[in-house]
Amino acid sequence: MKRAVVIGVGHYLPERVVPNSEFEKTLETTDEWIKARSGIERRHFAAPGQGTSDLGAKAATAALRHAGIDAGDIDAIIVATSTADYTFPSAATMIQGAIGNTNAFAFDVQAVCAGFAYALSTANAMVVSGQATRILVIGAETFSRLMDWTDRSTCVLFGDGAGALVLEAQEGAGSSDDRGILSTDLNSDGRYRDLLYVDGGVSTNTTGVLRMEGKEVFRHAVEKLAETAHTSLAKVGLGANDVDWVVPHQANIRIIQATAKKLGVGMDRVVVTVQDHGNTSAASIPLALSVGVSNGQIKKGDLVVTEAIGGGLAWGSAVIRW
Repeated sequence: MKRAVVIGVGHYLPERVVPNSEFEKTLETTDEWIKARSGIERRHFAAPGQGTSDLGAKAATAALRHAGIDAGDIDAIIVATSTADYTFPSAATMIQGAIGNTNAFAFDVQAVCAGFAYALSTANAMVVSGQATRILVIGAETFSRLMDWTDRSTCVLFGDGAGALVLEAQEGAGSSDDRGILSTDLNSDGRYRDLLYVDGGVSTNTTGVLRMEGKEVFRHAVEKLAETAHTSLAKVGLGANDVDWVVPHQANIRIIQATAKKLGVGMDRVVVTVQDHGNTSAASIPLALSVGVSNGQIKKGDLVVTEAIGGGLAWGSAVIRW
């Protein structure tokens, strides 16, 4: 059977680094308060005039370089984002133009922080069905443009960045020993939309800012992330003991720790980047995957589980043999 195998990864972070101490100038907060509640020490903010597609194009270029292929070898581009440069066209087509690809089809996927899980599942389906052979899957966000800078409970948590994977169709035996995406699991429940949302949009003629009920999001996150990871593993007859690395959505160190405990995986098998990047929404997982590879943590043959939850609520996971 066909498998969607990861053959390249890459990421990009804007040049501006914002330490926690910068928020002490305008908010009633401290570096210690932010670190204790989130694990975040710094994040990156996009420069004025730097759009989500700019970040995504740089991450895509890095992933293509890592894969050793040209932009023209890609026949599909899927971008997970909630902060596209324009209402339309899609960030995906803008990235396509920026990297010099003319033969792929390109589109965006919007499921907020769970967006990359949705994009990855979509890409996998396209590979398995034969609709595409090589796919760029990108998560890119400029969440700094959605912050209420007077709300210390939210504005200190988010950052900007992009990560990208190159997937290639390869033949597998149909077992859990195959390289590539082995299973995915997607979920959503619109009853909880008021727990995490942006209070504006096109039809209301406003941009809006992010609003979040932090305690409730935390409660749902730990329960649902562990559950979806277990579901994805069970689909291919695997369990927590088979996992080499968990690469979770990097939202909050306490969520990451609680989910790992509930999943039955030690923190020594969890890739953690939240301290350096903050919550980069749909960019979070591909960014962490790229960092994990560049750090020498994730190696060929490793079993990797990714899981994420975001506004909607929407959540999902994937099991990947690297």
